[in-house]
Order: sequence, then structure tokens, then C-alpha cells
Amino acid sequence: MFKKPIWRIILLSFTWLISLAGLVVLMSFIEVKKAEVVCKDVKIYIPGSQYFIDKKEVESILQLSSFTLVGRRIDGINMHQLENRLKANPFVEYAKVYTDMDGILMIEIEQREPIMRVMNQNDQDFYIDKNGLKIPLSPNFTSRVLAANGFIDEPFKNKVDTLHTALARDLFKTVSYIRKDSLWDAQIGQIYVNQSHEIELIPRVGNQRILLGNADSLDLKFKNLMAFYKQALPQVGWDAYKIINIKYANQIVGVKNTKADSLKIKTAVADTGKTVKKDTSQIK
Repeated sequence: MFKKPIWRIILLSFTWLISLAGLVVLMSFIEVKKAEVVCKDVKIYIPGSQYFIDKKEVESILQLSSFTLVGRRIDGINMHQLENRLKANPFVEYAKVYTDMDGILMIEIEQREPIMRVMNQNDQDFYIDKNGLKIPLSPNFTSRVLAANGFIDEPFKNKVDTLHTALARDLFKTVSYIRKDSLWDAQIGQIYVNQSHEIELIPRVGNQRILLGNADSLDLKFKNLMAFYKQALPQVGWDAYKIINIKYANQIVGVKNTKADSLKIKTAVADTGKTVKKDTSQIK
């Protein structure tokens, strides 16, 4: 078998050694240079449309009023500690503190994004964010999100926390689904949990309540609801029904405002492309 000449191996090893030594020297130079750099300015970036926390509050969290970062050597600033202070705030989802070579201290903050507001049966009020975490209300800003109230037994200890009950997880799943559809996001105005711990949707248009039940088969339930809106309501008007029951995956039951008058509509369980048929035998 052909072997490389020994001088090639020596040359390759020497090249790698020189490169490694150069890297070590360069890193040492950067560290020395960094140690000499002082903080010239502090820049705070808080992107997004939420206003739970502003630059003044960031300065307060970092205690910038009691000591000045500007003028201090960069290697004397504990950036990890500053990040931890910011992350301890319940409205901060992500925080990063770093400097550039010019001595500018950069602070980047991403705020938590609430998707619903919950008022439980113990009169506790809190948000649930897009990650399914409970967060407290803010004295600075009120987020315009779907509100849920009624017989909700999800506890809240005034701190960032996970969801503890199946009902709260169903509420989160339902609101997450509604937010992804522009039509339902515009149509659903409020959520109510009844005594049976079933979810009811209150639309912006019409006086009826939509009995969802739980968060199972949401895609099918909302497709059935759309079929009801298209086929039944145009015939009788938006205010004809006080309850639209979509909690059963294979049918929709519409209860009219008069007790003796109800309409049941059967729907396709899996193939939502099929025509929704009226079961006229259920009309009294």
C-alpha cells in the first residue's frame, strides 16, 4: 500500500500547530482588549405590541438608579446576574444581556404574550399566555384577549405557573384553536364555563350560546358549527336559537328561544365535505 512521505505528515502537523498557536494568541488578545473596554452606553430593546414592561421598569429591575453601568469596565459587569434579574419578572419570557466590541451594553427582552384572561370562581384574575402558563395581571397594561369566567376551579398563586386542571387545559386548547382562525377569532367574544364544567362560547353576532362541552375534536365541532351557520341560520335568523349544541361530534342540536321548538341537524362525522342534512322529524 502506498504511504505518504514522512515530510508531508510533518508539514501537516506543523501547520496545525501554527494555526492552534495563532488562535490562542488571538483569543488572548481579545480577552485583554475586552478587559480594557468600558461600558459606554446601555441600549434596551423590547420588541412586540405588548406593554407590560417598559424601559423605565427595566432600569428599575436592574437597579440602574442606584449604580451606573456606564463607565464601568465590561469585565466587571455580571451579565448573567442581570439576565436572571430580568427573567424573575413574570412578564419577561426571554432576556439576553451582552456587549459589543465598542462597549455598548445590549439588553434584549421578549415579553410574555397572553392569549386569554381567566376569572375563576374564587374571584382570582389572571392571564394564560401562548405557552400555557398562568401569569398575573399588570398594573401598567391590559391585554385585549378572550375572557373566560364562570365555574372555573383553576387555582392561582399570583406567580408564573403551569395549568393544574383539565378544564384549564381545555380552555387553553380552545382559545389557541380560535386564535388560529381569523373567522372564529372575530366571531367568538367570550367564554363561559357552566355548572357542569362545560365550555360555552358567546359569539359577538347573535344572542345564542354555543355549547362546546370540552376541547375534544375541535376541528370537527367548528366545521359542524360552520355548516349550521350556513344552512340553518339563514332560514330562521341569527336570534332564533338560544343554544347551539355542538358538543356531540356527530350532530348539532339547536334549541330555539321557545321551549317547545327545537331543531336537530345531523352532520357527517369524518367527511365534512358531505352535505349537512336536516332531520325534520326533530322539528316540533
